[in-house]
Amino acid sequence: MHKKLFIPGPTEVSHDVLIAQAREPMIGHRMKAFSDLYHRIVTTLEEIFATKSHAMVFTSSATGVMEGTLRNVVNKNYLSTVNGAFSERWFKIGLVNGKEGEKIEVDWGKAIKPEMVADALKKKHYEAVLVTYNETSTGVMNPLKDIAEVVHDLSPDTLVLVDAVSALGGAPVDIDGWGVDVILASVQKCFALPPGLTVAFVSDKALEKAKNVENRGYYFDFLLMMKYWETRNFQTPATPAISLMWALDHQLQKMKAETLEKRYERHAEMAQMARNWARERFALFAEPGYESLTVTTVVNTRNVDIVKLNEELGRRGFAISNGYGKLKNQTFRIGHMGDLTTGDLKSLLANIDEIIGA
Repeated sequence: MHKKLFIPGPTEVSHDVLIAQAREPMIGHRMKAFSDLYHRIVTTLEEIFATKSHAMVFTSSATGVMEGTLRNVVNKNYLSTVNGAFSERWFKIGLVNGKEGEKIEVDWGKAIKPEMVADALKKKHYEAVLVTYNETSTGVMNPLKDIAEVVHDLSPDTLVLVDAVSALGGAPVDIDGWGVDVILASVQKCFALPPGLTVAFVSDKALEKAKNVENRGYYFDFLLMMKYWETRNFQTPATPAISLMWALDHQLQKMKAETLEKRYERHAEMAQMARNWARERFALFAEPGYESLTVTTVVNTRNVDIVKLNEELGRRGFAISNGYGKLKNQTFRIGHMGDLTTGDLKSLLANIDEIIGA
């Protein structure tokens, strides 16, 4: 039995998106057919997200592009904002690449506040500030707009780098208006595609900085990506996942037809439904006012056996996620992103109610 995925990722993939991967015979990545495909993807991404930043598509998980971003635009030091497992991972990625990282850290479940960033920037200059827009491990959404504003006010040359893995396409973001220099997201989250690609938007400011950074690597070199785009007829340096790009092309047309505004509204409606249910049955883990729009982390106040709950849900055709890391069994997570609807979520919650006897 297929289990409809209500996990933080990979998320549920529509049948038409799966089929889109095989809608054409295989083509070569140096053929005009690929150039046309990639050109359409990049220009559509920039159109949908209304940005002058340069869209890039990497055949990689987001972790690779997180590493690539630090290698591209940081010579020496950066400031990480850490409030969960994945923001901690990005901080550590910089360290193992020889960069000097410092961090602002709060307890899991709490959000990073703009004043915390302001305090750090008043004491020291950093080349970049790393922000995890939506901390997938805790279901907390950080106030990206306000944090970016503080960075621009106090340190205009500092780059704002954003992990929007579980947010881009599901939570509002104004890339240009907020002054985001690099923002990246895996396609298996709000884009509702199979895993394997990461979308990134890179500003002119970040590209200029990259020109003065040594040892950028090769696979994730932003300048090399731009060179192949500008001088090699809209191509990529290495062979990409062409089949997944057909699926991305198809999904982008669906997103364009729905409009981002309607997509944001749908995600907000699902988030509110999940929160209301969680407050009535259990409790919310996220700090009030900073709850995620794409994944709800529920405190297991009823001491439900999460493993057995998920097993029974599986028999009914659903899947949720246990708590992440140290939150395992203490919490569980419900992903509500991508192409899921309030009707889908209502069905899941009704089945959980039946199982736990709510």
